[in-house]
Amino acid sequence: MSASGENFDLHCHSSASDGVLTPAELVRRAADRGVPMLALTDHDELGALAEARGRAAALGVRLVDGVEISVTWRTTTVHVVGLGIDPANGTLRRGLEKVRGSRAARAARIAEGLAAAGIPDSLAGAYAQARNPRLIGRTHFARFLVERGHARDVKSVFDRYLVAGRPGHVPHRWAELADAVGWIRAAGGRAVVAHPGRYKIHRGAMRELLAEFRAAGGEGIEVVTGSHRRDQYGEFAALARELDLLASRGSDFHAPGEGADLGALPPLPGGLRPVWHDW
Repeated sequence: MSASGENFDLHCHSSASDGVLTPAELVRRAADRGVPMLALTDHDELGALAEARGRAAALGVRLVDGVEISVTWRTTTVHVVGLGIDPANGTLRRGLEKVRGSRAARAARIAEGLAAAGIPDSLAGAYAQARNPRLIGRTHFARFLVERGHARDVKSVFDRYLVAGRPGHVPHRWAELADAVGWIRAAGGRAVVAHPGRYKIHRGAMRELLAEFRAAGGEGIEVVTGSHRRDQYGEFAALARELDLLASRGSDFHAPGEGADLGALPPLPGGLRPVWHDW
């Protein structure tokens, strides 16, 4: 199998952020599903990496230390994945601490919006879904709303309640793009724009985002990801080639039955340089 065809999964989440599996359970699932290299990329959090690394060594899975940082670019929330980072790096750790500190205030505002729409007790419900309360996020609200019967699945909750123009949407200012990339680079990592097809920006703005990202030292873009439709694989493969960006592949797995599963995606399209090309 070619390098681009390896069943590597370089984007997933554990219960340390908004996944439901513990780090050890996550690595076991990856091993069972034939994933030889896995990056654990919890949101703004590094606390699960040690447990995952120990389990990965026992199961013969190569673990890539990672993180997913929340960024505000203009008025759009963008996620930047850091791969191959040093979890002990002080610059990265201090930056993530700042990002995490704003989550509780945002959660309270989301709950206020949902209460005004006739959905009480969502703050307590969301915290009950979060194993790590420091990482309270929209997915925890979504799971609570599914549990209460307000929608059939997590995606439907986002569409109905949590995106712009809906009652639980809260505009929020995350890290600056250049800062997030700088933290990743300071920790020896490689910065990758996560699931670019999710962002509600036009093609010209996407090029501007990627140009700023590259100028800050960013290196890659997710081409094949659980958030992309099949036609978007080709679209972002073309952008990667045009802009000389490394190509990444990751399920963005959070839980069984929620979106793509670990290792379930097709290989990268041809003619790309994988983000793991020199690993």
